[in-house]
Amino acid sequence: MTESRSRNFAVTMRSLPVADPGVPDHRSATRYLWWLAVRTWPSMAAGIAWGVVWMVSQALMPAVIGKAVDAGLADRDRGALLTWGAVLLALGLVQAAAGIIRHRLAVFNWLAGAYRTIQLTIGQANRLGATLPKRLATGEVVSIGTADIGHIGNALDVTARGAGSVAAIVTIAAILFSTSVPLGLVVIVGVPLLMVLVGGLIRPLHRRQQAYRDQQGKLTTRAGDIVTGLRVLRGVGGEATFAARYRAESQALRSAGVRVARVESVLEAAQVLVPGVFVVLVVWLGARFALRGEITPGELVSFYGYASFLIAPLRTITEMIDKMTRGHVAARRVVSMLALRRDLAEPAHPASLPDGDGDLVDAESGVVVRPGRLTAIAATAPEEAAAIADRLGRYVDGEVTLSGVPLRDLPLATVRERILVADNDGRLFSGPLRAELAGPDGDRSDERIAAALVAASASDIVEALPAGLDTVVAERGREFSGGQQQRLRLVRALLADPRVLVLVEPTSAVDAHTEQRIAARLGPARAGRATVVCTTSPLVLDRADHVLFVEDAKVAAEGSHRELLETEPRYAAVVTRGRSRECGAAGRGRAAGAAVRPRADAPAPRRADRRDRPACPRRGRRPGHAPAHRRPRRGDRAGHHERDGRPDRAGHRGVRGGAVGDHAVRPHRLSAAR
Repeated sequence: MTESRSRNFAVTMRSLPVADPGVPDHRSATRYLWWLAVRTWPSMAAGIAWGVVWMVSQALMPAVIGKAVDAGLADRDRGALLTWGAVLLALGLVQAAAGIIRHRLAVFNWLAGAYRTIQLTIGQANRLGATLPKRLATGEVVSIGTADIGHIGNALDVTARGAGSVAAIVTIAAILFSTSVPLGLVVIVGVPLLMVLVGGLIRPLHRRQQAYRDQQGKLTTRAGDIVTGLRVLRGVGGEATFAARYRAESQALRSAGVRVARVESVLEAAQVLVPGVFVVLVVWLGARFALRGEITPGELVSFYGYASFLIAPLRTITEMIDKMTRGHVAARRVVSMLALRRDLAEPAHPASLPDGDGDLVDAESGVVVRPGRLTAIAATAPEEAAAIADRLGRYVDGEVTLSGVPLRDLPLATVRERILVADNDGRLFSGPLRAELAGPDGDRSDERIAAALVAASASDIVEALPAGLDTVVAERGREFSGGQQQRLRLVRALLADPRVLVLVEPTSAVDAHTEQRIAARLGPARAGRATVVCTTSPLVLDRADHVLFVEDAKVAAEGSHRELLETEPRYAAVVTRGRSRECGAAGRGRAAGAAVRPRADAPAPRRADRRDRPACPRRGRRPGHAPAHRRPRRGDRAGHHERDGRPDRAGHRGVRGGAVGDHAVRPHRLSAAR
């Protein structure tokens, strides 16, 4: 029987997480916790039932012991003594079995609440997409997945023990009433009074826990920003400033934690002192009644057992109040995220696209992307090209049409499926490299991946890995340099194979030789598909089928790269000095971390200078974030290093990533497209 129950429980546990978490009630934290309980009502109801059996069986033990004293010892009846002893043994067995089942159900309820909250949070983050970083700090999202789910799970877990404790107190009060009305009144009046006394500490505890939780989220965000941009901070001399800010916020969090601990310490002391005083009162009254002959010696023993046992349910009820309070605070953070709505609304009456591929047109800038062509956008200001890319992918609304149909009239899922925007803010997730490149639903065949690796000039990266494509990648691809990460992100974008692929500066962190290979292979790899490249690199522009020159957010000229060089002096000035323009806001280019892009007719650099360049940050981003790059290690292959405090060919010392605050983490477009 025990093995069968264990197998059934294991099967139940394997059902988590559920396939569909459902639609949450996020009108308030209380409604959300109630919704979680209702979603798992069979296990919640069973847990409460077994919790009642577990605690009531313990509550009846003092009564059985009292009967054994009166009927067995006082009357010297061995048969009665054995009978009540057997009853006591049976209660012990029932208590043990009920406790095991209750605990397993409580663990299931804990996991169900935590898993469901995580699923809802991840789903909401995916739905919000580019809206999430605008509305909620990264630390808030991280704290939901690390701390809040535990508090929510505890709130569901403690319900079984809490319900059992209430049932035990009611049972003891009924027994005392049947034996002595004054003692029954003491219990009936005293227990609620104790709850009121303890409950007076809950409100200040709730406020201080909320303040601590807010401060914790801010500090988590600050820590993430510092870790992400640590190399940049060291390069620009901002490490000490940010360290001082972190220490100040850390001390503020410590102070908030101390304030919470003060109330919690008083609560812990009250859990011992108040029930203890109550037990002493009950025992004292029972002893007086026994001396006056109003109760028997066995009943006095029972009263002492009740008084001692009452400490456990009272402490459990106090614990339940504490965990419910923490769970309510955590649920409030969750519902605040679930209540967010993305900036881009779904159309009320979704349109459909005609068969075949059509032009992608941005009326605001005049950009026209035709199917089957490699179109390059060279802008005088990088933020203008980024804004066009955002509109083309409908990360912001604009007058953009696909095959004559406005993007705002199409379902977002259709837009994400047809159009993919890939920039340098994408991340490599942890896991096998094959799965990371191909995606969950992509073609993971070696042939397709190998072709994409060749097109992105990234075959050497995989060849250098110990297990090739099966190598497990660390979080954010920390083992790869900036240029390697950029090429792997390009591989991932090519394997996604969208109808329209928009690449924003896809070669800004690689050396000239690698960039030339990528430029030559990108067009054939995307044959038959529309590809847009936002860049000012002459090597890439020379390989484009059509080049659009954007000035003041408008298309000022178009044609081939060579035609524009001859006919448009402004275009020639931008592409021949494009790199210093892009990085001009960050300490006039090279001093802020960007190596000068060589001109098309410049001599090839020496082998010792073939290092991956750090991606230049684009201006006009939300302050507070900086790209993270790893330090080059001895033994890195040529073409895989990054400039980090080494003199470049112009004699300047490169500092990766540009000025602090010029770069923000943009939403991961590739994951949204998939």
